[in-house]
Amino acid sequence: MRNIKVIGRGRLSLRPDTTRITLTLGGVCPEYSEALERSTSETSALSELLALFGFKKTDLKTLAFNVESEYEGYSEDGVYKQRFKGYRFSHVLKVEFPSDNELLGRVLCALAGSPVKPELRLSYTVSEPEKAKNALLAKAVADAGEKAQALADAANVRLGEIQTIDYAWGEADFEARPEMRMLAAGAAPKAAFNLDITPEDIDVSDTVTVVWEIV
Repeated sequence: MRNIKVIGRGRLSLRPDTTRITLTLGGVCPEYSEALERSTSETSALSELLALFGFKKTDLKTLAFNVESEYEGYSEDGVYKQRFKGYRFSHVLKVEFPSDNELLGRVLCALAGSPVKPELRLSYTVSEPEKAKNALLAKAVADAGEKAQALADAANVRLGEIQTIDYAWGEADFEARPEMRMLAAGAAPKAAFNLDITPEDIDVSDTVTVVWEIV
């Protein structure tokens, strides 16, 4: 059986409609249990702060959590050594909401004035990523069909039935990450502010490989 294999590429440009704040809590404690306790306490404090703006406890989601031994280097009689310093915890969380610059300013202002000082990263995404993925795949398959038809016409053959469709199931990155310098600890503004931020569109692409019978 003769066949033709074509790689189709789909492209989309999406307007972000969801704001994501990624918060990283971290520190070093002398005892393992203390590291766990501090992480739990600071996470609860963040949850209570966000509740003031209408967020539910379940809106603050964990992306990563880690506790590991921390060592520090020192020199003794000209010899480099290491000694145990404690346990470093890292708790990475996110909260998402429909894009609203006024709400964003109020939340960032509250975080800057909070005793808990997480590292912050601001990014934007889409509220329906699965819908976007399906549209992306549809465009990729359509592109493969157009290329296959053009090749078949040029070779004076006819496309038959599709034999296989191969897709790698990669994760498309539906996130825009503007470069921003966030407020440093202790530099909280006296009043909330309305951030004038318009994120750029999210450009994504993906491919599928389609094999047709040719007759």
